Amino acid sequence: HMQKHLYIMFFSIEYSKEVMNMSSKLLITKKMRGDDGYRVFSVRLKTELLDQVNALADDTGRTRNELIGMLLEFALEHSEVVNDR
Repeated sequence: HMQKHLYIMFFSIEYSKEVMNMSSKLLITKKMRGDDGYRVFSVRLKTELLDQVNALADDTGRTRNELIGMLLEFALEHSEVVNDR
């Protein structure tokens, strides 16, 4: 019982210190646009292409945004620039 009582007392003291160190306000830093590593931009797509993306989104349960990102990453990783002759 003595060890348990001492542990509870120690925990209470440590908890009290943490509470005393907390501010009475929640401090929130401003998040800059694109701070998560993403950028927003517009893209014009042919209707047929957008229809295909929408169908893929419906079939997979993923968002268009997520799918377009995945498709672009794949395309960039599997693309090669060649000299036009």
